[in-house]
Amino acid sequence: MNFRFRSYYIYVAVVFIGLIYILRLLEIQVLDDKYSLIAEKISLRKQTIYPQRGLILDRNKKLMVYNEPVYDLMLSVPIKLQDIDTSEFCRLIEIERTEFDKRLEKAKKTAYHGKAIFTKNVSNIIFARLQERLYEYKGFFFEIRQDRNYKYNSSSHVLGYLGEITRNDLESQQESYYEQGDFMGKNGIEKFYEEYLRGEKGESYFYVDKFGVNKGIYKEGKLDVDPKDGNNLFLSLDIDLQQYGEGLLDNKMGSVVALDPKTGEILALISSPFFDPANFNIQNRSKHYADALMDPTKPMFNRAVSAPYPPGSTFKPIMALIGLQDGAIYPETHFGCPGYYRLGRRIIKCHGHTFNTSLERSIASSCNTYYCNTFKAMMQSDKYVNTEAAYNSWRNYLESFGLGQELGVDVSGEFKGWLKDASFYDRMHGKGSWNYSRIISLSFGQGELGMTPIQMANVAAIIANRGHYYTPHVVHRIEGVNEIPEKYRVKHRTMISPTTFDPVIRGMLLVNESGTAAGVSIKGINIAGKTGTVQNPHGKNHAAYMAFAPAENPRIAIAVIVEEAGYGATWAAPIANLMIEHYLKPDSVEGSSRSYLETRLREANLIPEKFIRKSVTSLNAD
Repeated sequence: MNFRFRSYYIYVAVVFIGLIYILRLLEIQVLDDKYSLIAEKISLRKQTIYPQRGLILDRNKKLMVYNEPVYDLMLSVPIKLQDIDTSEFCRLIEIERTEFDKRLEKAKKTAYHGKAIFTKNVSNIIFARLQERLYEYKGFFFEIRQDRNYKYNSSSHVLGYLGEITRNDLESQQESYYEQGDFMGKNGIEKFYEEYLRGEKGESYFYVDKFGVNKGIYKEGKLDVDPKDGNNLFLSLDIDLQQYGEGLLDNKMGSVVALDPKTGEILALISSPFFDPANFNIQNRSKHYADALMDPTKPMFNRAVSAPYPPGSTFKPIMALIGLQDGAIYPETHFGCPGYYRLGRRIIKCHGHTFNTSLERSIASSCNTYYCNTFKAMMQSDKYVNTEAAYNSWRNYLESFGLGQELGVDVSGEFKGWLKDASFYDRMHGKGSWNYSRIISLSFGQGELGMTPIQMANVAAIIANRGHYYTPHVVHRIEGVNEIPEKYRVKHRTMISPTTFDPVIRGMLLVNESGTAAGVSIKGINIAGKTGTVQNPHGKNHAAYMAFAPAENPRIAIAVIVEEAGYGATWAAPIANLMIEHYLKPDSVEGSSRSYLETRLREANLIPEKFIRKSVTSLNAD
């Protein structure tokens, strides 16, 4: 009896324990997916599928920037390389065995998301050579990303370039889009419109064995996500005009900016010396970056938006507009000019012209005396309690032109220029101890005043529009997006009333008809312009010029600076006028009406000797 009960209890205990095991196995394998997920995590790998980055085209749909594949040789993690011919592998990818060991050790330390980089930017030849034998080297695979290449050796300062994401970029990103090793826009349009250009990455999942070898897709690809290509970007640049201007500015230091005054679209933006954008893509940058940084002419510096220059006499139309609006002068105002303006012992020289100078002739002949008198009349006006109040009013007018502040262009490196507030002169001369005579140089665009070429071009656009402007921009259209960013569609108005512009524009027309730029005028186009010769304490004077055309219906506004070249009428004005003709008459069969000007400009090398000597010295040192 006892034996029977004992057997019964043993039987029940065995069944009970068996049920516990069965229920536990049911929980592990069916009800609780924790363990299956752990197993999958060990054997599952995700491969990123990079999208095609958006193409970049000009306003006429001419392709400028396209994609080129970059091949990264990767390792699956855990890294367990077995039964591979290391010597043959090294021969295939053209490295020594010691380098193989070094890269392998680094890969083990820098692995992320189940993978590690063994070699970045593998050449097309090595990729093709290794790809067909990759099955022999278990654990290795390729990840394909997109680098940039360029249809034209042009527009480098506008386009910018890509770069590998940094730790700071990863930590500061608002979304979890980027991962280690990704490329992103680092400069120029590539940076400003990164969100549109980059697209959306895809994902592919596959199983790996204990050696990291791909054993097939996961769940028949149900979790895979296709990449979404980036938006194509159409720029406002006219690549033909851009290249034409680059040809004229070659072997010179300076800048050209051309705008459509009706929209603020940038038609051309040139900073010289320039560089080949293809030299700064992912694959080539390491070969050229150091040389570009060491070049004394600073080819990577975007003078068009970053370099402030005293505007010189190109400032006189602005001074005239402020004087007219403020009541310091009237359209009929004349000043006598004996060839100079005397300020105590100081003599400010002027150009040769008739003694009795009108407003219009003061612009055409670039009379310093006229604007010294205009500035004096404003600074001493009874409407202001003192010079500081008058100066603040003058400064407010300039700020309404977008001076002394960033315009907000979509080009990297924009600088606000120089426009000092009254406290600067208080510190320099003492509170209440300065008057117009201390700052008279501002009246003709010298002194503590600096404009970038894009600000100067924008001023030309403002005069063309008789008092308003749109923020300059290079984006024309984003494919798949209804409108460009709102800030480029907002009309900004200056403090100058539209009717005030008429006499100033007439004076600017005279510049090309009978004034300082008459020798480089273009037949059949009414160009309103202003030359400038900018005093430069560090060397020869800078040549400057701003203009717009046709005066009766402006389609282009332009500014040109040629550093240490001398007179604006000699170098800056012909570049601008030829570009105006090229843009307004693109189908001219006979080419430029001033072909000798083209030849002279293309052949001229105006790089200052001091920079050439520095460059030669640097080369000899190497």
